[in-house]
Amino acid sequence: MTQHKFSFGLWTVGNVGRDPFGEPVRKTLSPVEIVHLLAEVGAWGVNFHDNDLVPIDASASQKAQIVADFKQALKDTGLVVPMATTNLFGHAAFKDGAFTSNDPAVRAYALQKTMAAMDLGAEFGAKTYVFWGGREGSETDASKNLLEGLKWFREALNFLCEYSNAQGYGYRFALEAKPNEPRGDIFLPTTGAMLGFIQTLDQPEMVGVNPEVAHETMAGLNFTHAVAQAIDAGKLFHIDLNDQNSGRYDQDYRFGAQNYKQSFFLVKLLQDAGYDGPLHFDAHAYRSEDLEGVKDFARGCMRTYEILAEKVKRFNADAEIQALLAQINAPNAEVEPFRGAYTPERAAALKAYQFDRQALGARGLGYEKLDQLTFELLMGAR
Repeated sequence: MTQHKFSFGLWTVGNVGRDPFGEPVRKTLSPVEIVHLLAEVGAWGVNFHDNDLVPIDASASQKAQIVADFKQALKDTGLVVPMATTNLFGHAAFKDGAFTSNDPAVRAYALQKTMAAMDLGAEFGAKTYVFWGGREGSETDASKNLLEGLKWFREALNFLCEYSNAQGYGYRFALEAKPNEPRGDIFLPTTGAMLGFIQTLDQPEMVGVNPEVAHETMAGLNFTHAVAQAIDAGKLFHIDLNDQNSGRYDQDYRFGAQNYKQSFFLVKLLQDAGYDGPLHFDAHAYRSEDLEGVKDFARGCMRTYEILAEKVKRFNADAEIQALLAQINAPNAEVEPFRGAYTPERAAALKAYQFDRQALGARGLGYEKLDQLTFELLMGAR
């Protein structure tokens, strides 16, 4: 479709519309059918959890046939598999967590399952491996030793980093934060928390983040700020795009379906920063939709990103907007000598300088006009 690396998970366009109050409204699509659907709508890549592709109870012969059919579908369509992950939340064994379960047998099983899933992802050429700890947390803190839980999580990631290296997979791990749901509280609930945790690992250079729009937004946070922090740290290894209303359950709406301005500033950040990794849409079609509606949903995610990317170009080229930004960010020759790294001379000169704080406080910054111009640009009025 474009130069953008648009990808979807098998679980996204394959979502059958079930929710806690309603039965499925669409038929189940096979992985092969999903690959061909994504090729039809113009996607670049397809991602999967291990059990999205191979059912957890599949026999060895069944797995071999599924893998062969999926490989053929990828060959036929030209789609790639940039990312893989493990379902460590669906089965009842993980009801108290996976890597952080109080049961050491569950923790061991989670490692075993993840190694097998990493093998599967590598077979399809995936180079990013995402960890979403949906069951890593608690409903009552009486049940968890929080320090032990973090230690167990760290030990698991250290183990899996070494496994990837030993197998020569070349994976980059991407940790995905979420504050709650399905657990009452999920460990490491924000992108910032994940970034801090990464620095405690044995090989932090292998591990980054996979922030998701809905997960930060549902907690009332500014998602674009979280992504900026990840970029600044050199840790934006992958990103999940969707949309979400603040303070709600995880809605996973089509990208740009709710918060146009937030989506614009997110795209602007990614485009201006030169992010060229996968743009993964972790979203679902409305429950009202049939198969054609699912295709409309997928096309809509990609089309919205493209529209907003074009708006970014217009924003960056708009003479009035750029003149206002230049005025807002105008240099000040008087304080220029104070910029830069610490030196005793610079510190002494800065301490001696007399600032006119009244003048600093009286200056209008023009943000109202800037915001209005941005609105007009987004609405097609300029």
